Amino acid sequence: MLALLTAVPVSAAHAALDAKGQQEVKALLAFVGNSHCTFIRNGSDYSATDAQAHLQKKFDYLARKDQVNSAEEFIERAGSESSLSGTPYKVSCDGREQLTGDWLREELERLRGAGG
Repeated sequence: MLALLTAVPVSAAHAALDAKGQQEVKALLAFVGNSHCTFIRNGSDYSATDAQAHLQKKFDYLARKDQVNSAEEFIERAGSESSLSGTPYKVSCDGREQLTGDWLREELERLRGAGG
């Protein structure tokens, strides 16, 4: 049994998510990191790769606390606003600024519509 658990690529910290949820969060994190967008967090601009790393860190923390059970909860609890200031995260893509939570929800809908 232990060998089976260690062979799974997703850490045990993410056990609260089912396989589909894990796949969706992984896809959303990759979407962030591969975007050409600028992320605005607490009034400062960050690159896509910095934003991905930040959201991954928040996700890992929340998963350890069993506070993420779906991709929607990941977006709400990690991808929408600063845990410290409560300020909403924003993303600027091709001159269009929007709330990061909305942007991630749109991508999740697209992923689900594509069968992902």
